[in-house]
Amino acid sequence: MSDPQPEVRDRVLTVPNLLSALRLVLVPVFLWLLLKQDAAGWAVAVLMVSGVSDWADGKIARLVDNQSSRLGELLDPLADRIYMVVVPIAMGFHGSVPWWAVLTLIGRDAVLAATLPLLRSRGLTALPVTYLGKAATFALMSALPLILLGQWDALWSRVILAIGWGFLIWGLAMYLWSGVLYLMQVAMVVRQLPKVSR
Repeated sequence: MSDPQPEVRDRVLTVPNLLSALRLVLVPVFLWLLLKQDAAGWAVAVLMVSGVSDWADGKIARLVDNQSSRLGELLDPLADRIYMVVVPIAMGFHGSVPWWAVLTLIGRDAVLAATLPLLRSRGLTALPVTYLGKAATFALMSALPLILLGQWDALWSRVILAIGWGFLIWGLAMYLWSGVLYLMQVAMVVRQLPKVSR
């Protein structure tokens, strides 16, 4: 009897994939609300919907039969990367986050992306995501909506802004340190694994 697992893994129409697609569709909506309409509140709502759908698609893929797929393994991290690039840059143009913070985030990702040819030359596509990297991403994706909510001239807004900045500084520190650990792993791979012949 043949194993049905390959067919299941090739599925496209799954709930997690639809949620990941929704997150991608919400990117231009976020940009329009923040940069064209200056509607920070609605932009935060979009980020919250995206965050909930990100959590839900991971849970469903792990816990529900026939919901994990190869496409989902590509879509979910792709959506994460797009948000981690687009949201800070948009907030930089909006003036709610300083450019030094934006450039730190983008620069770290650019350095790690530059190591991909080295990994591929050793037969790897990427290294496993670390718990520290996940915690950093969580802190940063919590910080950015909080900072947006902190743009009003009210006491509650200033308190939220301070909390957002706390998350941002904590997240940036972890994000940079996880990048250093990733580079150390890349160096170990380059030293220990031979190049794969083409």
